[in-house]
Amino acid sequence: MNTPRTRRILVDADACPVKDEVYKVAWRLEVPVWVVSNSHLRVPAHPLITRIVVSDGFDAADDWIAENAGPGAVVITADILLADRALKAGAQVLAPTGKPFTTSSIGAAIATRAIMADLRAGGDQIGGPAAFSKADRSRFLQALDAALVRAR
Repeated sequence: MNTPRTRRILVDADACPVKDEVYKVAWRLEVPVWVVSNSHLRVPAHPLITRIVVSDGFDAADDWIAENAGPGAVVITADILLADRALKAGAQVLAPTGKPFTTSSIGAAIATRAIMADLRAGGDQIGGPAAFSKADRSRFLQALDAALVRAR
């Protein structure tokens, strides 16, 4: 599947709140999408959409996405460690909020993730991410469109 420079979207789908938006953009721009999950998810019956169900093993979906990421790919994930792997493979990476992960920002994101994990492990009560909003959805649509244009 991983053809160099072939435009494609790889979705870390188990908890992705923007799958419908991905489909709409993919159909409009005629870009294939691989929806990768650990369990069977409902996806539209469309020739551009492929459902990939991996084992329920730890990081199985992440491993599949990382192995198939590369130039031309746009990876959709909120997982910072997967984002790092996809960037190293040459893919563009977007969070479901539309925030791009870049080679210059991923180090800080990984460090923040580690600090937050340490705080939680120490028993500190810290808040989670903000609730997903309409503004996040709109920002994501704009960012995905721009990323696919760059991937052309």
